[in-house]
Amino acid sequence: MKTLIINGSPRKCGETVSLINKLTEQLNGEYKIINAYYSNISACVDCRYCWSNDGCAINDEMAGVYDYIEDCDNVVIASPIYFSQPTGKLLDVCSRFQTYFAAKHFRNEAPLAKAKKGAVILVGGGDGNPQKAYDTLCGILNHINTTEIYKLVGSFNTNKISAIEDYKTLNDICKLAEFLNDKR
Repeated sequence: MKTLIINGSPRKCGETVSLINKLTEQLNGEYKIINAYYSNISACVDCRYCWSNDGCAINDEMAGVYDYIEDCDNVVIASPIYFSQPTGKLLDVCSRFQTYFAAKHFRNEAPLAKAKKGAVILVGGGDGNPQKAYDTLCGILNHINTTEIYKLVGSFNTNKISAIEDYKTLNDICKLAEFLNDKR
């Protein structure tokens, strides 16, 4: 079992990372975490290389992500919510999935042969409305052949209670791990 986790948080020990850590404690198999703020991954520049070629013209750490995503079973995207959306750096990384969109819509190829399970973990302390961010990230997951997406997992009152003390969220993380570990 292989799981790709894309972390959109700038805080190395923040709320989002605490939930990622709880999840990885329970995952079977191996996992790879891409930290959007600390990786060498540029945003898509719409050069359109991928419209007629496999992969991407930008030579950076995303090449390793492309290799890993080919074989992984699960993809989890985790982010704090900023202005009702995932972080900008997370969206920069995810913009590089444009190659899979181009495969399907311009090159008439299957973007990824292996179907995946997916999930979204969101954290917020503000208005408690994660739906826009969740919808955005589910759209991204759909483009990378994620055929089963788990219900939203998150903690949305972190100004008053930390995510790691939010027992409902911790219970949801356990259920998410069960979903991702199930090879059905």
